[in-house]
Amino acid sequence: MSHPNPVSGVPSGVLLVDKAPDMTSHDAVAIARRSLGTKKIGHCGTLDPMATGLLMLVIERGTKIQDLLMSEDKEYEGTLTLGATTSTQDRQGEILEEKEVGDLSDEQVDEAFGKFTGAFEQIPPMVSAIKKDGVPLYKLARKGKVVKRDPRPVEVHDYEILRTELPEVDFRVKCSKGFYVRTYAHDIGAELGCGAHLSALRRTRSGKFTLDRAVSVETLKHGDREDLFKAMISLAEISLMRGA
Repeated sequence: MSHPNPVSGVPSGVLLVDKAPDMTSHDAVAIARRSLGTKKIGHCGTLDPMATGLLMLVIERGTKIQDLLMSEDKEYEGTLTLGATTSTQDRQGEILEEKEVGDLSDEQVDEAFGKFTGAFEQIPPMVSAIKKDGVPLYKLARKGKVVKRDPRPVEVHDYEILRTELPEVDFRVKCSKGFYVRTYAHDIGAELGCGAHLSALRRTRSGKFTLDRAVSVETLKHGDREDLFKAMISLAEISLMRGA
C-alpha cells in the first residue's frame, strides 16, 4: 500500500515493532516514516542488523520521552557459540581465533555466566555506535582501526540458561541500559577459556513494553495507516504504565 507523505493528524505515542533480521534499526524508522506519514520519529535503543525483536518507535510528541524510555532495563534471549571469537563479537564478523571447546559441564557453563551478574564494567565492542572524537566506533572499525574504549558500568539483574548443546548455549538475560549482549557472550567465552561469539539475539522486553503489542515489519510496510495508528500506545497510557 502506498502512503502519501506527510499527513496531518498523526497521533503521538510509541509504536512497538518486532524487528526482522538483516535490517538496521534505521531501516525500520525509514519504513515507519513513510507508512505513518510523519517526519518526527525516532527509536529507543539500536538493535544490531542480526538481532530481532522489540524496537520502540517514538512518534510526534513521543520523541520528547525518548531518553526516558531508553534508560529502562531490557531483556534478551540469545545464543552464544563457544569455540570461536570474531571481530564483531557476533556471527557477522570475521573469525579471529578458534579453540577446542572441550567437555564442559553444565555447572562450568553456569559458573561462567554467574561471574557476570550484578554490577560490573564492560568494555564496549569496536563495532558500536559509541563515538570517539565525534566519530562512531563502527566507522573506525570498518577502516581497520582499533581504539581504546573506556569500561562502562552495567548490571545484569538476572539470567537463565535455557539450553546447552555444545558448542551452543541458549540464554535469557535481564540487564541495564547500555549493555552489550555481544560483549557478554564474548566475555563468557573468555571465562570458559575457549572463546565465544553471539550467534542469535532477540530483544523481548524494554521497560514495561513487551512483544505482545508489537507489529511485524510486514504490517509496518503494507498495513493500513489507520490500523497502525490504532496499534500505537498513547502518551497517556504510557504515563499510566510507568506510574507517573
